[in-house]
Amino acid sequence: MAENKTNAMRMLDRAKIPYTPHSYESDGEHVDGISVAASLGEPLERVYKTLVTAGKSGGHYVFVIPVAAELDLKKAAKAVGEKSVQMIHVKDINKLTGYIRGGCSPIGMKKQFPTVLSDSATDLPTVIVSGGRIGFQVELEPNALLGLIRGKFGDIEVK
Repeated sequence: MAENKTNAMRMLDRAKIPYTPHSYESDGEHVDGISVAASLGEPLERVYKTLVTAGKSGGHYVFVIPVAAELDLKKAAKAVGEKSVQMIHVKDINKLTGYIRGGCSPIGMKKQFPTVLSDSATDLPTVIVSGGRIGFQVELEPNALLGLIRGKFGDIEVK
């Protein structure tokens, strides 16, 4: 697996954070989180997607929620102290984060943006997030993830 390590995995290694790498076959078209969870044979509640938003102030924020969940934009804005947030356009993902759609990880973005992990992860021993490239995921403890990216838990999902 060493030759297939992503930047996110190398960051976890440097920080000495234990994680389990997962890989899956991708046709490059079905890169949504639900397809990824199915490919991994994992329940939807354990696999999380990374969403990047822009706030009314011009700042950018990252939200990490279960793949089948929907981000509540009002709750998300409140969690980061903004009047409102909106999803960034897909074409801007790479320029802003260094990642592409379907391979965006909360770990190792070009710049560390304020990040909120859904509080649904507080009851889970581990969560699975993108490893930073399509076909790669990493499984780790939610608190370890938040410690590395200096994030926090928040109520950010549509209930």
